[in-house]
Amino acid sequence: MAKDAIGFALSALNRLAGSSMLDRLGMRHTAERLAYRLTKGGFQVITTSARAFKSNNPSDKPQRLDAPGHTTGLFDLGITDEQQMIRDSVRAFAAEVLRENAEQSDAEQRTSDDVQSQARELGLNFFAVPEALGGAAAERSTVTSMLVAEELARGDMGQAVAVLAPMGVANALTRWGSAVQQDKYLSTFAGEDAPLATIAVCEPRPLFDPMTLRTTATRDGDDWLLSGEKSLVPLAAEAELFLVVAETGDGPAVFIVEGGSDGLSAGDDPSMGIRASGQRPLLLDKVRVPDANRLGDDDFNYREFIDLGTLAWCALAIGTAQAVLDYVVPYCNERKAFGEPISHRQAVAFMVADIAIELDAMRMLTYRAVCRAEQGKPFQRETHLARTLVKDKAMQIGTDGVQLLGGHGFTHEYPVERWYRDLRAIGVVFGGLHL
Repeated sequence: MAKDAIGFALSALNRLAGSSMLDRLGMRHTAERLAYRLTKGGFQVITTSARAFKSNNPSDKPQRLDAPGHTTGLFDLGITDEQQMIRDSVRAFAAEVLRENAEQSDAEQRTSDDVQSQARELGLNFFAVPEALGGAAAERSTVTSMLVAEELARGDMGQAVAVLAPMGVANALTRWGSAVQQDKYLSTFAGEDAPLATIAVCEPRPLFDPMTLRTTATRDGDDWLLSGEKSLVPLAAEAELFLVVAETGDGPAVFIVEGGSDGLSAGDDPSMGIRASGQRPLLLDKVRVPDANRLGDDDFNYREFIDLGTLAWCALAIGTAQAVLDYVVPYCNERKAFGEPISHRQAVAFMVADIAIELDAMRMLTYRAVCRAEQGKPFQRETHLARTLVKDKAMQIGTDGVQLLGGHGFTHEYPVERWYRDLRAIGVVFGGLHL
């Protein structure tokens, strides 16, 4: 009941924030900050309530906890009041925190501890952990996760990746982790000091295919020995927990690897884009992993694991592309050349229109795949279509954003050059996050 009251109150406040009257009264900034603060407080109330719930069936042996999404219904782009509340809060956080720290984080090639701390205060990890383990997830929602990823990337993709990486690990453990794995690892994500965690899929070779891996996992008694090299691993030098993909001989598998394990180390190879995520190579030299740390039971679906990660990257690209569009429209309307705004030039107007058209197409294909995933329907085909379109059009939108700003687009003074570099990553990454 409390959750519904919070949702209704914030929904009304958000409708007020959309009113043009606030601009005439000069109160828009105040109203937006109030909406952000109250929504953040609402998260904390909901989360605190969820933590009070205990399992009705206590047992010495941990029981596996699943949080399935809806399995019925047609493809629906509508979102609930609670999802809109989450979306508005995350959007405000992205604008006030991520956007303000974007340039510095890109230069330092890491997301600051302060930003990570504020992200944890927002409560995102709690919505990836079932209620019985101290979280707030009554059911797993890939749509909600997609909305969160999109809005965070609208602030800054690099920091968004760093913030979402632990949430991706928690989502994977919630969906496929065994009872023992959930009891040992997943419950820590609901604590105040949630661990930094990440997923390692990509490998440093051309035309990488996540179904064909060079990182190997070899049996050694009751353990596995992991050897190989991963690339573009977010938080590689900082993470305390890794989900590492490796070839077992019977097909790909995912292993839970604890930071500090013998033979595990992070390399140094700064990436072109999404630098704030702290992406580095991850080196594995006969890293010993117990068989109990192989993710999932008989129901583990590796293809689905990769596809959900791919959709997370699509959502990130959509958020960043939206940031480009939001920036170039007022710029082109205000920038004057030959006595009039450059938006009056047909070539400029058509380029901006193309960005909007392609962005809507990217969003529709990704939403469709995500909705099917939440409904429990096959979504591999839809994921492939979404990624095929997004990886091409996202890079084109980044290029057009730089082009529309002319010489300004190549300078650090304007954010479009960073967005261009970030969007270039979409063509090469796979599954490094998880919805």
